[in-house]
Amino acid sequence: MTPTDGPVRTRATTQESGHSRELRRPPLPEPLRTPVVDTHCHLDIADGDDGAEWLGVEDAVARATAAGVTRIVQVGCDLPSARWSVVAAAEHPALVATVALHPNEAPRILEREGRAALDAAYAEIAELAALPQVRGVGETGLDFFRTGEDGRGVQEESFRRHIALAKELGKALVIHDRDAHADVIRVLESEGAPERVVFHCYSGDADMARYCTDRGWYLSFAGTVTFKNATALRESVAAAPLDRVLVETDAPYLTPTPYRGRPNASYLVPLTVRVMAESAGVDEDVMAAALWANAQRVFGAW
Repeated sequence: MTPTDGPVRTRATTQESGHSRELRRPPLPEPLRTPVVDTHCHLDIADGDDGAEWLGVEDAVARATAAGVTRIVQVGCDLPSARWSVVAAAEHPALVATVALHPNEAPRILEREGRAALDAAYAEIAELAALPQVRGVGETGLDFFRTGEDGRGVQEESFRRHIALAKELGKALVIHDRDAHADVIRVLESEGAPERVVFHCYSGDADMARYCTDRGWYLSFAGTVTFKNATALRESVAAAPLDRVLVETDAPYLTPTPYRGRPNASYLVPLTVRVMAESAGVDEDVMAAALWANAQRVFGAW
């Protein structure tokens, strides 16, 4: 499959509660004056069971550019999406890619297909990660929300293998950390962190933000920072140095307020940037300039 063929998979049209989701796309927000990078996006995932809400790469990039989001990091988190991502990044100048096995993917492969299949998957990820359009290894890490005790050993093994790969290739490590803060840091420090580390969709508090940024790691904030109950995230933005923050969508998930629950896309990043700027007590353009510079340091220029 190539990006012109369509999405790799679709996002369900119902939430976990079973209630129908609003699938109309939000309008374009006021564009940013200073451009930024959406540092974590899943363009290969469509909204809607039939994929009808999928923007397509060219449309997604065009809308994002109109909003002042001129670069996108496309994240592949299993083999089909990793393959899709490297093709998309090769075909579209606004994109670069990262590839990995998501923390929940490694135990799934082991359980359903066995050790040989898991080792083959690691080998293919390593081959894809070496390509020039791939600027990072991730998203990898630990997820104790969806994977139970039985899968945690292989999750940690997978995380360690991805850390080693990022160091071997000299590429950024993009971390998925869900309900596993202490263990993510334990593994990262025991392995020795790569030069560039990103906590995707940062979900810790201000104390953790200070701990991570003191070590030179980057915190990437998604639309969750705009949610009414996300005081700890806004405090984390305030606690982090400006040269250690990034912005992302995690689209099609985590749509920022006031469109929470509707399909997310890179063009909505300005809503998140403005809340980050307010939280940090800086002008919108100052925040945007820092976000752009930080993304270039982490993923390189493109």
